[in-house]
Amino acid sequence: MKENKDKNQQEYQELQLSADEKSILDQLGIFGKSRRRFLGQSSAAGLSLMATQFIPIDKVFGQETVPSTPPVPFKNAVDVSFSINTKTQQLTVDSRMTLLDALRERLQLTGTKKGCDHGQCGACTLLVDGKRVLSCLTLAASCEGKEVTSIEGLAENSELHPMQKAFIKNDGFQCGYCTPGQICSSVALMDEAKNGDASYVTEDIMNISENLTLSDEEVRERMSGNICRCGAYPNIVAAIQEVHQGRETDYNWQES
Repeated sequence: MKENKDKNQQEYQELQLSADEKSILDQLGIFGKSRRRFLGQSSAAGLSLMATQFIPIDKVFGQETVPSTPPVPFKNAVDVSFSINTKTQQLTVDSRMTLLDALRERLQLTGTKKGCDHGQCGACTLLVDGKRVLSCLTLAASCEGKEVTSIEGLAENSELHPMQKAFIKNDGFQCGYCTPGQICSSVALMDEAKNGDASYVTEDIMNISENLTLSDEEVRERMSGNICRCGAYPNIVAAIQEVHQGRETDYNWQES
């Protein structure tokens, strides 16, 4: 034991360690080659951290890899021009590209969500010429000259749409993934009721009129294409009825 301590003291002197550093090494019980390896690795790590202060940040964390292969050309490219949230956009897209992918991947409008991608869940619902459509089943090329409205386009001058306010006020969501589609579908539902469009549960379709008064059952039926896996349906119906019946009120979003 005494020989180890004497040997350690000799190493300390050679390495010019401070008293604290000597104490740490003794507590760790690192001797001989292990000690020298530990000291070497610690020194290398310290120098590496110091070096990062003098190296540009993009060099430290690496640069984005540029693909070496060119992008795959469209097999059947088509030019399409349509209005999205009141702004005209001109795109060259593959004839098979859906409206959903065009918005998310080409225009960076990611508010519209991709759920099932098979037209079953309604998460991708948005408005085309005022009518609700499933954007995952709608070809971008078919929207030539049309007016598309996504969740990003409902607010006006930073003022939330009444339906957006109602969803927030009534907690008409939980995880929020389906909410853009739910809200867009709800906005279109309001116009359908004003126009007198019948649903599967409309009682008297022979004497149907404009400005329909919708029951909760009607709302649930008309929103049945929009699935909420969190189960926020009662709150969604409450939000829609608040707007439908004109009961929406301004809400103070600031903390009291």
